[in-house]
Amino acid sequence: MAGSSAGMTALLCNMNKQIAIFYPTITYQRHNWCVIRRICMFVSRCQSQAQTKPKSAPRELVGVVGLEIHAQIHSNTKLFSGSRVGFQAPPNSLVSFFDASLPGTLPVLNRRCVEAAVMTGLALNCTINRKSLFDRKHYFYADLPAGYQITQQRLPIAVDGTLTYSHLGGRKRNEVVTKSVRIKQIQLEQDSGKSLHDDYRNQTLIDLNRAGVGLMELVMEPDMSCGEEAAAAVREMQLILQALGTCQGNMAEGQLRVDANVSVHRPGDPWGIRTEVKNINSARNLARAIDYEIQRQMFVLESGGTVQNETRSFDGKTGHTIPMRDKEGLQDYRFMPEPNLPPLMVYEACSTAPPGVAPSQVVVLEEVRERLPELPSVRRQRLVETYGILPEHSFTLVNEDGLMDYFEAVVRETKAGPRKVIGWVMNELQGLLHQQNLSVSQSPISPQALAQILNLQENGQISSSIAKQVFQELWKTPGKTDRQGDRQGAGPGYGQRQHRDPQHLPEGGGLTPRPGPSHPQWEQEGSEQAHGSGPEGDERQG
Repeated sequence: MAGSSAGMTALLCNMNKQIAIFYPTITYQRHNWCVIRRICMFVSRCQSQAQTKPKSAPRELVGVVGLEIHAQIHSNTKLFSGSRVGFQAPPNSLVSFFDASLPGTLPVLNRRCVEAAVMTGLALNCTINRKSLFDRKHYFYADLPAGYQITQQRLPIAVDGTLTYSHLGGRKRNEVVTKSVRIKQIQLEQDSGKSLHDDYRNQTLIDLNRAGVGLMELVMEPDMSCGEEAAAAVREMQLILQALGTCQGNMAEGQLRVDANVSVHRPGDPWGIRTEVKNINSARNLARAIDYEIQRQMFVLESGGTVQNETRSFDGKTGHTIPMRDKEGLQDYRFMPEPNLPPLMVYEACSTAPPGVAPSQVVVLEEVRERLPELPSVRRQRLVETYGILPEHSFTLVNEDGLMDYFEAVVRETKAGPRKVIGWVMNELQGLLHQQNLSVSQSPISPQALAQILNLQENGQISSSIAKQVFQELWKTPGKTDRQGDRQGAGPGYGQRQHRDPQHLPEGGGLTPRPGPSHPQWEQEGSEQAHGSGPEGDERQG
């Protein structure tokens, strides 16, 4: 096309010369020149489009992300020993002979850990294998005294699941985008101890308290493309595990650790060489690490380089991933069957269990399925159907720890409608919580106090602007009880008196401070309480 366009341009230019020779009239030349000029501009535009089209033909690189989540099972004892599980215990104080790998010790499987893995698999729509096997994975770290880890490589306890997750998208980030990721498998395995490197003394300290703690490794297929999707999937998994009670999910304490496998490729081409970013301890850092690694690999490939198959760590201060070790030499873990553990059997019902086996030694799918609680996705749907709130609001209520309970407590205590309550919770409450970096449980204003403010507004005793001023004032002066406010007739509690008309507000926004100890009203109240009059005095004496 480019050649034909160039030939057409030359032909038109020759035509222009011939016209100028045979028709020297100025008017005609001007008219003809305008026509020829328009045609030449059109042809040159086509020619430029033909030249730029091959440049846009190469497909853009896109990220491919898979995750491995290590969830510490919420159990009183370890996976194969009777040692207690504790996060802040003194170093090496929760170590049994088996945890220290002393000769002659044998593993005894913890039934609670098996039930936790089965319940997690059912919640994620996995197929529960009725028979699973344990294997030894050999590698030599100082915090792994046995020289191997007991895991499930060949036949894990659960396979082929699905995790459905959501995140806020759209131009204003107020649209709920729902996606899913495949769960390849869930396997039971031991955790390792901790190695504390002391560079000053040039030594490494070992703490085996964590060695042998039960883990669920959840392997996700590479169905995600960016850090935001991965962080949303991990957050949804965290909520599910917390709802089930199978893992507390505190990432700061290492109860939930994430490894990200990241690569880039052009759609339709084989996947690129992947790197593994290890032990990411928060959803925010997970998104940052993945997005940085995708951009880094794109830059390497576009510069003509080659991405190395390596393990990297994430530096939260710089926002960069740092190489730890390369994986070019494939590590041979020498997997072998665990000789000291028989196959793990899971039964569909009690009737299918072998005779003579104690019920405490059997894991029954039917019983575990009956104990499944309400999952986060069901909670969101229930909030929308019950209260008529928007899906994005239900998403925020469920994802913020404790926010849904706060919202429902306010709805139970107030005459205001759920939509009005959600506006206050999402705007006033959550705005101040985020501004001061507080959790819902740390809110200075209880659900009952907010409900009282809304009741006053619904009854027409205070206006909307005054209600917001009351909310702000209560936030600044926490610790005043509802009874103290009721004794003064203050309405919403916390010792404040409301004014309906904003024009008659005194200084301080119309909030009369609670009287101090030198005030006569204080002395009168104290005298009444000393004699035990009223419910307040009885309660204090009790």
